[in-house]
Amino acid sequence: MARLTLKQEGDDGPDVRGGSGDILLVHATETDRKERVGAVVAGCWLTVEAHPWGQVMRLQSQALCFPALSELSSVVLDNDGPRGRKNKFQTGCFFNTFTYEKFSPFSDTFKKRVSKNTFFVLVRVVDELCLLPVPGSLPFPVALTRSLVELTEEILKLLMELVFRLVCNGELSLARVLRKNVLDKVGQKKLLKCADSDRPLAARGVAARPGTLHDFHSHEIAEQLTLLDAELFYKIEIPEVLLWAKEQNEEKSPNLTQFTEHFNNMSYWVRSIIMLQEKAQDRERLLLKFIKIMKHLRKLNNFNSYLAILSALDSAPIRRLEWQKQTSEGLAEYCTLIDSSSSFRAYRAALSEVEPPCIPYLGLILQDLTFVHLGNPDHIDGKVNFSKRWQQFNILDSMRCFQQAHYDIRRNDDIINFFNDFSDHLAEEALWELSLKIKPRNITRRKTDREEKT
Repeated sequence: MARLTLKQEGDDGPDVRGGSGDILLVHATETDRKERVGAVVAGCWLTVEAHPWGQVMRLQSQALCFPALSELSSVVLDNDGPRGRKNKFQTGCFFNTFTYEKFSPFSDTFKKRVSKNTFFVLVRVVDELCLLPVPGSLPFPVALTRSLVELTEEILKLLMELVFRLVCNGELSLARVLRKNVLDKVGQKKLLKCADSDRPLAARGVAARPGTLHDFHSHEIAEQLTLLDAELFYKIEIPEVLLWAKEQNEEKSPNLTQFTEHFNNMSYWVRSIIMLQEKAQDRERLLLKFIKIMKHLRKLNNFNSYLAILSALDSAPIRRLEWQKQTSEGLAEYCTLIDSSSSFRAYRAALSEVEPPCIPYLGLILQDLTFVHLGNPDHIDGKVNFSKRWQQFNILDSMRCFQQAHYDIRRNDDIINFFNDFSDHLAEEALWELSLKIKPRNITRRKTDREEKT
């Protein structure tokens, strides 16, 4: 404890404020320290994850690793690059396996306890190796929508070698636990591959695209929007989000970048569909259709598509046009959810009350992480600033929980193909040109087609 910096009486946050990498890791594996251990494990995990790819396990002053990990850094991350990198769970396997083997040969009681506690952390890491769904495989029974894409041959070999060494050292109970976990994941991988190969051709984009948005029920559209969002959301890795708040580097955050582009494309697709209607009543009918879709998205706890559509309906080229009073008032009610006053209090309150599954609005998460990063140093007096990691963990923990709860939605290929990846949309300049054509600047309010009929 002498090397740990603890919080002062009256301070907020975790009990541990900072410390060296070694002592934080040992402290984290003390599983008998219930509540405090949960916080320390979370913080240590984020400390390792918070570094750029290729540097996560380097032995620089900011790395939360044992010094001897330098010999593993080149194997685990240095040669991978952002697209071929090992993800956080694979890194965890290397990290915990190495730590266990470093301490297990010692007869010292303390080091033996550290090695055994680290082993059970490794078992938990193996459990997490099946969190990401195979793209396009949803919906599949929720218990099996866990992809073993991350369980590579390299990781499997590492784990089975450890099982062999445990047997040779007489640690039969530990070997049995680890072997069972690994074999369970391998079995699930085979089941997922078989399920994906049985998907019909229609699920691969063969179905024809229907004519208009009105061909589908609003709740069905909301479900398919949620399905597409979920497939991308589950692929985002926590380190990508941390790195984006620090560097805004698209290559280092590919899944997050894809998710953000999906949001923007959907928003511009909504704007384009409305603006391309020649008649005022057709534009209004579509706007009301999207309001109904937003209502169902809210029931599904899909804040991502909800806000993508809302940002479209509340965009300047659309907002400046003439709308029925009832329509404008109805849209204003939906806008209150994302009111930026009081630090998005309404949205934060709504998010805190939802029951998973849920897809949050990542823009606010990134904003909060950026504030924490810019407002807090990585180190205090040469020690890891654990308080900063704790704040990062609190921001990201809800996202991590939401990623573990999956939607049970069946794919509708007619709707999915109608979306066409939201690629059929106009640019901002073209939207403004249409808006000005419909309603030129500096003219008095004109009656809508519907008002003229009445």
